[in-house]
Amino acid sequence: MLKLSLLIATYNRAERLIETLESVVVQDAPRGQWECVVVNNNSTDDTAERFAAFAAAHPQYNLRMVEEHNQGLSYARNRGIRESTGEYIAIIDDDERIVPEFVSAYISLFDTVPEAVAGGGPIVPVYPAGRPAWMSCFTERPIANTMYLGDRVREFPEGHIPGGGNMAIRRSAVKRYGVFDISLGRVGTSLTGGEESDLFERLRLAEAKYYYTPKAVMYHIIPEEKLSREYFSRLSYNIGVSQRRRAAFYHRVGRARVAECGKWAATAALAAWFFVTLRWSKARYLVLMRSGITRGLWSAAGHGG
Repeated sequence: MLKLSLLIATYNRAERLIETLESVVVQDAPRGQWECVVVNNNSTDDTAERFAAFAAAHPQYNLRMVEEHNQGLSYARNRGIRESTGEYIAIIDDDERIVPEFVSAYISLFDTVPEAVAGGGPIVPVYPAGRPAWMSCFTERPIANTMYLGDRVREFPEGHIPGGGNMAIRRSAVKRYGVFDISLGRVGTSLTGGEESDLFERLRLAEAKYYYTPKAVMYHIIPEEKLSREYFSRLSYNIGVSQRRRAAFYHRVGRARVAECGKWAATAALAAWFFVTLRWSKARYLVLMRSGITRGLWSAAGHGG
């Protein structure tokens, strides 16, 4: 069995996928220890052709593509888990770049920390079009899923989980705790999520441990189209929808809504501070985020788009 399988689910991002793969083929881990499995989730662009050309140009690497015809990120990731063979499974997205130490960092984590069931590493946002003036650390998190917890391997603190685009898990843990919930996660161009939070909640309830892995650095490329007001509003709403779906599963919708009211108090205080310090756009987007999440959380149907 290989040490690690690196999984990348992709949907209509051929050019970005190739940029991601360019960072995959410079890994410093011995090539015989790992594989990269790309899951093509019904792409209608030239993803398959461009991947085939890339793999042919890098025959020394274990790169392969499989198809998943059920639309949805959870379906695609679960297909990758089934099709892969590594003892450990690392998951990234098709709009990222990883450092050369990425694969070896996760292999080292699981080889040297027996109690580590899963792990996650730093997520660093990159803005090719520039970071917008309205963005604060609070409104950046939903878009870029930023993550930095220092420079040492440590157990994730309470209230923190690995980011979905930079996580790893033992195959034995998947067999024990299950895969991604197909009722959660993005489908096509929809923005609902929550499948990673659901997985790590199962681990938390089982008292399984997951570790921050500082050398497994991922750069998240944020395109200009993800920085529009319309996109941010849709994203915020669908975060609320995802939270409601998970809360309903665990029979805690009431508690989730009470907690949301408390978050409004913090939001109001932060927005007021931004306003009096003349950072009006930061205040507006902070309120936009909170109001979108609230609308989604109170959505009776629990559907987003």
